[in-house]
Amino acid sequence: MMSTPATLPGAPTVNSEHLYHRAPYPARVLAASTRGLLLRKRRYSRDTDRIADEAIEREHWSPADWERWQESQLTQVLKVVRDQVPAYAGQRIGDGPSLDALASLPLLEKALLRADPHSFVRADATRNLITEHTSGTTATPLTLKISRSEYRQWYALAEARWRRWYGVSRSDRWALVGGQPVVPPSATDPPFWVWNEAMHQLYLSSYHVAERTASAYVKAIDDHRVTYMLGYPSSIHALAETCRASGLRPRPLRAVIANAEPVLEHQRAVIEQVFGCPVRETYGMAEYVAAASECEHRRLHRWPEVGVLEVLEQNSNRAVPDGEIGRLVCTSLLNQTMPLIRYLVGDAGAVAPPEEQCPCGRTLPILRSVEGRVDDLVRTPDGRLIGRLDPVFKGSLPISGAQIVQEELGFFRVLVVPTPGYGPDAAASIAKRLR
Repeated sequence: MMSTPATLPGAPTVNSEHLYHRAPYPARVLAASTRGLLLRKRRYSRDTDRIADEAIEREHWSPADWERWQESQLTQVLKVVRDQVPAYAGQRIGDGPSLDALASLPLLEKALLRADPHSFVRADATRNLITEHTSGTTATPLTLKISRSEYRQWYALAEARWRRWYGVSRSDRWALVGGQPVVPPSATDPPFWVWNEAMHQLYLSSYHVAERTASAYVKAIDDHRVTYMLGYPSSIHALAETCRASGLRPRPLRAVIANAEPVLEHQRAVIEQVFGCPVRETYGMAEYVAAASECEHRRLHRWPEVGVLEVLEQNSNRAVPDGEIGRLVCTSLLNQTMPLIRYLVGDAGAVAPPEEQCPCGRTLPILRSVEGRVDDLVRTPDGRLIGRLDPVFKGSLPISGAQIVQEELGFFRVLVVPTPGYGPDAAASIAKRLR
């Protein structure tokens, strides 16, 4: 549940944020639940469980089976690209074996996608498309499109491999620790959360975690009978640390599902100790070109239905040997509405050899490591630890990259790479969001 498509916000829109924050808590619950109802209808259908069942059945295919399947899907994608996608007009995309043809195509940089995202949408796409906005891991704003049916396929895969693997389902009551401003930044008293009835979701603010608030968070988790938790591992770890420091013992959960960042070993140990359950890592992105989930033997298994993954040398177009770290380059298979070919996702990682087996028995290919997605935490004067600050840069800001530097306890410097249109209003917007 990637930013993620990995995040599942039931939060108000930015335009209604001011009114939402001024409303009493029952009105916030109504707003979040109304939004959650729309999200539930958008993400799930009567076919969700069937698609999830089929995904589970494919988890024991052989490497040869997956290669044939991806070859067939990629052939279809490249035909769409040749015939329907303006961004690829004029490029020589051959009709030969598609996996072999891929290596001759150019790499796609985020800057090119950001400059003209609509040129990557197939010309015959219907108007009923889902739009995603993401700042990614480099604070580079992107606008992305996907069809409703593809969007539901993604969430069916997530139901199979983010929930069923861990003994939970979308009907369970769960907590999401995320970056949506569901609580006014100035709030000093609970609630530091909002309940989304439509999605059985307790959305916990990641911005109000501190030792003085830990008991309120634990009470909310217990009172709402939360079964599992999903969110940024840095924020969940901060909550677990404050619970441990305060001697708090929440009711044990079935699982903590970490997304958007790699899980560090010290984070995993503390989270598992405090919440009494395993931590499962996931990997995904709003571009819908790659995904993976961690099995009970702590190995990340890729989802071949989503895209083709290549691992290339840092400064060349050559593949690195299996097991060595290189740039992750992904090609869309699931999202054929906005197909991205050989897309540089901005992460580094390593894959296992195709023949490497996992004790879990699944034959899904193994992603040995993902590098470059670790967020630092900043510390506030009142003792809060805050991570995942990418919402500061979400939307259509005229920037191509950004960095936040905490120079002192109460002083931050924001460095941006401006694009045409950047001016005082954009700078003020960034400062306001960061505050």
